Amino acid sequence: MSEVNSSERVGGWTRFVTARPRLALLAALVITALAVFAGSGVADRMGSGGWEAPDAESTYTTQVLEREFPESQPNLLLLVDSGGASVDDAAVAAEAARLTDRLSAEPGITGVGSYWQTKSPALRSSDGHEAIVAARIGGDEKGAGEILDRIAPAYRGTHGPVEVSVGGPVAVRHEMQSIIQEDLLRAELIALPVTLALLVMVFGSAIAALLPLGVGIVAILGTNAVLRGITEFTDVSVFAQNLTTALGLGLAIDYALFIVRRFREELSAGADTREAIGTTLRTAGRTVLFSALTVAVSLAAMMVFPQYFLRSFAYAGIAVVLLAAAAALILLPAALMLLGPRVNALDLRRLLRRRGKPASGADTAEGSGRGWARFSVLVMRRAPVFAVVTTVGLVLLGLPFLGVKFGTADDRQLPAAAESRVVQEHIREGFPGSPGGGLEVLAEGAATPGQYADFKERMDALPGVQRVDGPVMGDGSAYYDVLPEGEPVGQEAQDLVRELRAEPAPFDTSVTGTAAVLVDSKDAIADRLPWAVGIIVVVTLLLVFLLTGSVLIPLQAVVLNALSLTAMFGAVVWVFQDGNLSGILSFTSTGDIETTLPVLMFCVAFGLSMDYGVFLLSRIKEEYDRTGDHEHSVTFGLRHTGGLITAAAVILAVVMVAIGTSRVTNTKMLGLGIALAVLMDAMVVRSLLVPAVMKLMGRVTWWAPAPLRAFHQRFGLSEGEPAPTGDRGTEELSGAGGQERDKVTAGA
Repeated sequence: MSEVNSSERVGGWTRFVTARPRLALLAALVITALAVFAGSGVADRMGSGGWEAPDAESTYTTQVLEREFPESQPNLLLLVDSGGASVDDAAVAAEAARLTDRLSAEPGITGVGSYWQTKSPALRSSDGHEAIVAARIGGDEKGAGEILDRIAPAYRGTHGPVEVSVGGPVAVRHEMQSIIQEDLLRAELIALPVTLALLVMVFGSAIAALLPLGVGIVAILGTNAVLRGITEFTDVSVFAQNLTTALGLGLAIDYALFIVRRFREELSAGADTREAIGTTLRTAGRTVLFSALTVAVSLAAMMVFPQYFLRSFAYAGIAVVLLAAAAALILLPAALMLLGPRVNALDLRRLLRRRGKPASGADTAEGSGRGWARFSVLVMRRAPVFAVVTTVGLVLLGLPFLGVKFGTADDRQLPAAAESRVVQEHIREGFPGSPGGGLEVLAEGAATPGQYADFKERMDALPGVQRVDGPVMGDGSAYYDVLPEGEPVGQEAQDLVRELRAEPAPFDTSVTGTAAVLVDSKDAIADRLPWAVGIIVVVTLLLVFLLTGSVLIPLQAVVLNALSLTAMFGAVVWVFQDGNLSGILSFTSTGDIETTLPVLMFCVAFGLSMDYGVFLLSRIKEEYDRTGDHEHSVTFGLRHTGGLITAAAVILAVVMVAIGTSRVTNTKMLGLGIALAVLMDAMVVRSLLVPAVMKLMGRVTWWAPAPLRAFHQRFGLSEGEPAPTGDRGTEELSGAGGQERDKVTAGA
């Protein structure tokens, strides 16, 4: 092809990203270095909470009690073990009093109390050998963690006749944050070399394999800088860093795989470097842009929830998706412009091939492509069987989720040897009434002693109440401690929260405590969940319609994506709630699932499923536009994306499994659950259900009413648009749909 013709096939976006490739890559290197600097220390500014709804009654009550009655909300517990002696022994009591006085004098510590001061039986173990010193560290999570780091070494360990361990909610959260940071570093060290090895197997070329990793590293480092900036304005959960790593590597690899694969196909078909990049951006580039939008929308839906734990994943997810797409659409073409045919260099698989035949982009995919084509023909030939059996199987895998029980995260998220967990277990198992598991009822407004006493009697008479202590009087307010029967966050305790809130009183009342926080969190999620699901579904329907021009394919995509998540939700309950495989996976089952986790996993897994769905549908649509042959187009799409989607899913699953090696149960659940969802989507839904359903629907798959067809012709987007002439700027990435012949695989 002449230079003139080649130039005519290259639009404005291609010229923009390939005009000065060295300068573009140098600028990216400088920006990445600045991102490393800007994002340094981001984990230290993150919080490890965020499960509470900030506008809930329990949150308001907790804040008032922290301000007016700090002793009612201790978050630091010193477990004092007297060994074989009694905690009432004179020497033990003297040392405990010295520790209590010393703790009271620490800056930032308020509301200090102990068993030796109050003689409260709730602060003394049943065997009489352990007792508690309780205090409150003021300030936000970051400030409390800094104070804990400062004072804990001075109290932990042996003090005369006693041994002291440090626990309490602030210690649990701080230790969880430290462990997550350590585990994330280990996950990256596991994932990177394994991912590189898999990429070499996919591409053959070491040069081609390094490109996706480069895109992923840029996305991760850039997102850390973005999160560091966000922490200046709002709270961000440390758990979000896990999503940054997973999606940064996973999606960057997906996008780079798709672009590099198409670029190598174009080179193999005889195109020169610039023309190959132009065709790649016009086809695979559009698909990457579309995929990024669908994933970002799924993650953005978490912004509707009030809990900053969920909102943090939206911040991290949107940033990393957009940065991965930007790097794939700007930096990757610049690198490919410099490499040209050398993208196939350093073929590490040449020793396994006969006759030393060099590999090309088409060669490395041809064998698997033929296999996927034959497989798709088999599936469509028995479409009813595959559709019914696969659907029934997925539904059965999801049945355990019908028995889900929601709870709150506690110390049992930590490994068994963690100090703060050991302290909490000693308290939970050895102290009467499970200190810290009760409810606090705040009474605000003027009242007589008789009215306070009458309200206490009425609370004490409620079913499920074990004991009511108080009231503790303050300036215009008071509070009661209500100890529920049974589990601190069990259904009985949750029912008691609602009964306490409904109990009439001559003053304003509000309730907090672990069970109250759980009730409010469940209510907040139930209130916002329809909005989140609605946003995801409506935007997904619109985006897939713009891609395909069909009314039925978007509906099919939403339904099949939902089916792909059933195995994940079923496994979450069967494994993590019911405790199956807990020994192998090294975690402690609490008998419930943290309330926000299913929402998070749904948004992330749905977005990733759409990612693979867009890859497959875009190639099917491209061939259907060219030939009008429905079944052939399905075979063509699966032939040219089946291996790619499977490879991308396996690589992303490797990253998620590496995240799933975390010692914190919620992170383990997130990593392993999404890894399962990704593999089920790629290997079952995309391989079996999509071709079977499209075969059953036939050509009606592409139906749309005339007004919508006209809308799609004007505003739609597909891979098959003819090459633009002249300088049409970014229309290569967002223009109207059309047709283009695939130069490599027209005979498929």
